[in-house]
Amino acid sequence: MIVAKIMNINIKHINMITKETIDNFIQKIPPAPKALKDTLMYLNSEDLVKAANAAKEDKALSIYLKVLVNKPIYGFKNEVSEVSQIFGILGVSRSQQAVYNYMLTLLSPSKWVLFKLNRVVFYNLQADLSINWQKILNHLNIEDRDILSSISLLPASIIVSEALFCEKKKDVEILRSVNPIDLNTILQRLCGVDLFDICEQIAQKWEMPQNISDILQSASGLKPSSDETVNRLGKWMHLLLFYTLSQTKYVEAELNDFIDFQIDYVGDIYEEFSTIMEIK
Repeated sequence: MIVAKIMNINIKHINMITKETIDNFIQKIPPAPKALKDTLMYLNSEDLVKAANAAKEDKALSIYLKVLVNKPIYGFKNEVSEVSQIFGILGVSRSQQAVYNYMLTLLSPSKWVLFKLNRVVFYNLQADLSINWQKILNHLNIEDRDILSSISLLPASIIVSEALFCEKKKDVEILRSVNPIDLNTILQRLCGVDLFDICEQIAQKWEMPQNISDILQSASGLKPSSDETVNRLGKWMHLLLFYTLSQTKYVEAELNDFIDFQIDYVGDIYEEFSTIMEIK
C-alpha cells in the first residue's frame, strides 16, 4: 500500500511525454535514401542482381552487409565480401531483412544513455533476433518476406524507446527505484504507448501489411489476437524476445528489464521452442 501511494505521488509529478514528441521520434526513422529505396524495390520484385547493384551505390550499406553476414552466428567459413555474393547467399527475404536492419543503424544513437549498448552489441542483437526468427519460421514452414522482416521492428522500437527515456531519464530512475517494474510498463506510464505500440507505428511508417502490426501486438503477451495464426506467431516472437534479452550480453546492457515474461501465454509452445533453440 505504501509503495502504491509513493508510486501514485511520483506519477502525479511526472509529465507525460506527448503524442507529438513520440510522433517526431517515429518520423526520424529514416525515409530510405535513393539507393536504399531502389534496393528494396528490386528485392520486392525478386531481382537480386539489380538489388545488389543498387546496394553497391551506398558504401555504408555495403560495409554493413559485409560486417553483418560475417558474424559467427551466420556460420560462413570463408569471408563474404561482395554484395552480389551476400544477396545470393541470403536470398530475397533475408536480404530484405538485412536492409531493414541497416536502416535502423541510421537512427541508432552514437552514444546510448539508458541502455548500456554500443554499435557492436546492437548489431549482435539484430543478428541474433534475425537468425533465430528465420529458424522459427523455417520450423513453422512459413515463407513470407514481411513476416521475416517484422523482427527488425523490435530493435527499432528499442532505439525509439532509448530516445524517449532520455527525455525523462530522472523520472525513469525514480519509477525504477520505487518498485521493481519492467521498462515496458514505465514506457506505457510515461508515454501512453509501449514497446509494441511503437513497433506498430514503425510498421505503418514502413508501409508493412496490417498482419505485421497484429503479430507485434500479440508478441507483447498482453494483447493476444483473435486470429489464431497471428496469435501463434506472436507467442513465438514473445518467447524469442525474452530468450534473446536474457542472454548475458543483453542482461549487462539492461535490456532484459524491458519485458515481463508471460509464461502462461506461451506455455503451449515452450517445449517446442526449447527444442528448436537447443535449450537444455
